[in-house]
Amino acid sequence: QVQLVESGGGLVQVGGSLRLSCAASGRTFSSYAMGWFRQASGKEREFVAAISWSGGNTRYADSVKGRFTISKDNAKNTVYLQMNSLKPEDTAVYYCAADRVPSNTMVLTTRGMYDYWGQGTQVTVSS
Repeated sequence: QVQLVESGGGLVQVGGSLRLSCAASGRTFSSYAMGWFRQASGKEREFVAAISWSGGNTRYADSVKGRFTISKDNAKNTVYLQMNSLKPEDTAVYYCAADRVPSNTMVLTTRGMYDYWGQGTQVTVSS
């Protein structure tokens, strides 16, 4: 069992930055690919970014490419999402996800691929 706890959300103005953190506990963090998803009010949960357990491979949704950066620190069992140049359409609850993978280069970009989820952290971008 893996427990995920997100933090770092909040209220920010358009063009501002936030860094989300997701702390994992319960099992060895290595061999787990990680991802960030978000869900805006009244919408489906959507993929934002993902990273392989080695940290060497990443994927981003087109809507956040060039603005968001995913990274992980296996020593701290933590994955991060650096969000820059925030827009009102980035407003959502952001969820961290994890699942064990057979390859250190594998990246998971689909919601159904993940077994473990955090409770979410609210990000609000005001104009």
